[in-house]
Amino acid sequence: MKREYYSDSIKNFISTKYEEILGKITSQNEFSLEQTQRDAWREEINILQKVLPSFSGHIYFEYSIPRMGQRIDVVILVGSVIFVIEFKVGEKEFHSHALEQVWDYALDLKNFHESSHNHFIAPILVATKAQYVDFDVVTTPQNDKLLFPIKTNPDSLKKVIENVLLFADGDFIEHSQWESGRYCPTPTIIEAATALYNNHSVEDISRSDASAINLSQTSEVISNIIIEAKKKSRKAICFVTGVPGSGKTLVGLNIATKHIDKSNDLYSVFLSGNGPLVKILREALVRDKLSREKERGNKIKKGEALSEVKMFIQNIHHFRDDCLIDISTPPIEHVALFDEAQRAWTKEQTSNFMRRKKATPNFNQSEPEFLISCLDRHLDWAVIVCLVGGGQEINTGEAGISEWIESLKRSFKDWDIYLSSRLTDSEYGAGEILDKLESHPNVVYENKLHLGVSLRSFRAENVSLLIKHVLDLDIEGARRTLEKINKYPIVITRDLFKAKEWLKKQARGSERYGIVVSSQAERLKPHAIDIRSPMNPIHWFLNGKDDVRSSYYLEDVATEFHIQGLELDWVCVTWDADFRYSERDWKYLSFRGNRWTNIKKEERKKYLKNAYRVLLTRARQGMIIVVPWGDSTDPTRSPQFYDNTYKYLKDIGFPEI
Repeated sequence: MKREYYSDSIKNFISTKYEEILGKITSQNEFSLEQTQRDAWREEINILQKVLPSFSGHIYFEYSIPRMGQRIDVVILVGSVIFVIEFKVGEKEFHSHALEQVWDYALDLKNFHESSHNHFIAPILVATKAQYVDFDVVTTPQNDKLLFPIKTNPDSLKKVIENVLLFADGDFIEHSQWESGRYCPTPTIIEAATALYNNHSVEDISRSDASAINLSQTSEVISNIIIEAKKKSRKAICFVTGVPGSGKTLVGLNIATKHIDKSNDLYSVFLSGNGPLVKILREALVRDKLSREKERGNKIKKGEALSEVKMFIQNIHHFRDDCLIDISTPPIEHVALFDEAQRAWTKEQTSNFMRRKKATPNFNQSEPEFLISCLDRHLDWAVIVCLVGGGQEINTGEAGISEWIESLKRSFKDWDIYLSSRLTDSEYGAGEILDKLESHPNVVYENKLHLGVSLRSFRAENVSLLIKHVLDLDIEGARRTLEKINKYPIVITRDLFKAKEWLKKQARGSERYGIVVSSQAERLKPHAIDIRSPMNPIHWFLNGKDDVRSSYYLEDVATEFHIQGLELDWVCVTWDADFRYSERDWKYLSFRGNRWTNIKKEERKKYLKNAYRVLLTRARQGMIIVVPWGDSTDPTRSPQFYDNTYKYLKDIGFPEI
C-alpha cells in the first residue's frame, strides 16, 4: 500500500514539470480540493526544485500517518537522514502548534516505522514568508537521533539540510528498504477512535505483526456473525476476551464503524459505562470532524457534528434510559457493542438505582438481562458483542460475565451464543456458569474471539506484569521484571516539584503528561492536590498546553475513575497514605473526618488495590512515582505513613531522583 501521494528520486523530481507532479498529487486526493491547497502544493514544489539540485536521494509528498489521521507535507531521504518537512505557506511566524505538528510527525516515524528507528530524523518547519532565523542542529535528550525541530524559510532551507548532513553520521538510507519497513503504531484509544471514524482500517493503525492478524481475525469473525444474523433473521451474542492491552475496545470501535450504513438502515453503537471515556471520545471525534470539514472548506455547526457522533458512541446508561421510555419499541441499532461488559450492574444494583433515580420501584432485571431484552425487541435480527475484561474492578455492584450467561439461559433461549474459548479462564469468573449452557441449543466456542497478543504501548510490554508483582508483594518477581524493561523509565522521588520538572523534560512534541492520584487520596491537599475539586476530563485530556485546565498544566489531577480505559504518554503517580506498605503487607485506609480509618471489607480492599493498579499502568512511555515525605507536625500525614512505601519501591530497584 502506497502511503504517499507522490514519490520519486530527487533527480527525477527536479527534472519533472511541476504540473505533472501536481497532477499526480491531486489525483490521489479523494476530496474536492480548494484552490488554496493546489497553490500550496505548487509553491512547495517550486521551493524544493530550487533547493534540492545539489542533493541526491528520494522525495515523498503527503506521506500518511494513519495513527494521527494526518499526512506529512514532505519527507526527503538524503544520505543517512530522514527530513520531515512541514510547510506553512504564506506564514511569517513559527507558531508553537506548527512546531509540535512537525515534531509529532517525526516522533511517529521514530517510534512506529521500523526502517526509521535507527536513523537521524530532522523535523523542519518552513514558514514561507518568515525572516531568516538562526538555527542549531541539536538532538533531543533521549539520544535516539531525533533532532529538535528546526525553523527556517525557503532561502535558508538548503543551508539547513547541509548542516544537518554534516552533523549526522550513519548508514546511507536505501529508499526501497525504507519504504518496505513495517509501520507498527500503537495508537491511544482517542487516536484509534478518530482514525477508525475516518475510515482507516485496523491494519492501518495497529502493528503489522501477530497483533494485527489477531485483531483482523477477531473483527472478521464478528462481522461474519453480523452478516449471517441479518441474512437468516437470527439474533446472536458474542463474547470477546483478551489479555490486558490486547485491543478489545479497538475491536469494538472497528465493528461499530464498519457496520453503519444509513442507506440500508444499518446502525451500530459502541456502548460504555465509562462516562469520562465516552465524553472524551465524543469530543475528540467532534473536534476532528470540525477541523477536517474546515480544511475542506465546509462549515458545519458543532451540534451537527455531535449529533452524528452520538449515534456511534453512547453511554450505556443513557442507552438503557432511552429504551425505558418505550418498552416495546426496539432501538434503531441492530448491532450493539458493550465495552467492559463484565461491569454491567447486578439486579440488586440496577433495581436500587431505578428506585432511587428513575422512580421505577418494581424494576426486577439485571442490567445484562434488560440490555439483551432491548435488542430482542427487533422482529428480524440483532447482534450483541460483549467485550470482556478480567480484573481491575473498581466499582460496586458489577455483575460480572456470569449474569449475561444466566440471562441468556433464563430468558433468551432462541439466541445464538458465540463464546470465546478462553471465557472459562479464571479471571473472567464464568467457568461454572458456562457448564449450564450445555443444554442451550445454539452455543459455539470460537478461538478467534480471544485476543491473545498485547497491544500495550510500544515501550510498556512488561509494565503490567511489573505492577502486578509490586502489588502482589512479589519483590523478587518485580526486580526480575524491572530488569527487562527497556526504554521505559520508571523513577521515584519524594518531591512533587522535581516530578513535574521530570515530566516536562521527558515529553516531546505534543506528548501528553499529567498527574494521577487515588480517589481516596484525601491528604495531598498540602501539595495543592484536592481530589474533591471538580475536574473536567474533556479539558484535561484534550486541551493544549496553553489551557490551565489541561493535564499539561499539572494543576488538576485525574483519579482512577477519570483515567480508566485511557492513557497518557508520561504519568506522575502521587501516592497517598490510603494504600501503604507495612511489614510485608498492604494497609488499606479511608480518610473519615480528621483521621485515617482501616478498611475492613475485602471488596473495598480489592477496589483500592485495583485503583492503584489502574493508576500505575496508564503511562505509554514512562512514569514517575511520588511518595511524599509527610509531616511530623501533622498526625494525618505522619512520615511513617509514607516512608515504608517509598523504601519498598526503592528496594525493588526503582531509580531515585
